[in-house]
Amino acid sequence: MADKRVLVWTEVAGDAPHPLSLELLTAARELGTAEAALFCDSPSNCVDTLGQHGASTVHLCNDGVFAGFVAEPHVATLAKLVSENPPDLILFPSTFPARDVMARLAGTLQSGVIANATAVSFDGDSLIATVGYGADNEASVTLDDQPPLLVQVRRKAYAAEEVGGSAEVNEIPAVTPDSGNRVQVVETVQEETEGMNLEDASVIVSGGRGLGKPENFKLVEDLAAQLNAAVGASRAIVDAGWVPYSYQVGQTGKTVKPSVYVAAGISGAIQHVAGMGNSQHVIAINNDPEAPIFEMADLGIVGDALTILPKLTERVQSEK
Repeated sequence: MADKRVLVWTEVAGDAPHPLSLELLTAARELGTAEAALFCDSPSNCVDTLGQHGASTVHLCNDGVFAGFVAEPHVATLAKLVSENPPDLILFPSTFPARDVMARLAGTLQSGVIANATAVSFDGDSLIATVGYGADNEASVTLDDQPPLLVQVRRKAYAAEEVGGSAEVNEIPAVTPDSGNRVQVVETVQEETEGMNLEDASVIVSGGRGLGKPENFKLVEDLAAQLNAAVGASRAIVDAGWVPYSYQVGQTGKTVKPSVYVAAGISGAIQHVAGMGNSQHVIAINNDPEAPIFEMADLGIVGDALTILPKLTERVQSEK
């Protein structure tokens, strides 16, 4: 695969490359020559970090227009870069800004797109991606379009790896869209979250509609506290306003891969499984013995989560 050029659109988090962009450099190196597109207003140590993670070239656009994320200048600059020397593949992380840029770029270039990929490979000039909706729900998708092909990869599909080395820098100018920069960032508000980061947690306790009412979600939080675990939730109770969106695990929420995932009062709909199906061990608590979550559970407890959760919390506390 050494003849394939793979470009990673690099999102910036603070003053560093987003961790998901570093994961994609691992995929890019496996497929061929890894390159990175870095558009920001303060590259600081970003270039060095990208080189250490395997980028052979960083296409750098250092411009104030990228101070706050707006998709249009990213798309215009990226479109010009790839039209002049098209890579075989462009990889995008599984973030909302990346999805915005990828969708607009696909329309601009009339390129094929695959979203939600968990693995990417080439068979000759054909790209083959595994698209996952949980551990037992996967499909193989092929793209035979002219390059560049666009693929968005799910979180933790690849591990970020430092391999040493440095990247050659190709400085490029920012491109103003034909319609001009119509959007300006007026204010950025950082959502406040409590407790452990869901996406990095090794143990997660999640609650769902089976808990009955918002007040009962505290039972999930109590068990999580004793296990030093992160707290998650199903879409149903997020939509109902029980907990913030930042708690949501699923296809439209967070994708997690913990060692242990405890699902309390969660039926196991495919949307939820898409976000936690790759957990190493799943413990399910549900009073419906036919709940789909039991099909993937390593340990299933048929019973009332409102009774079982407090007993589990007491047992863990006593074992300490």
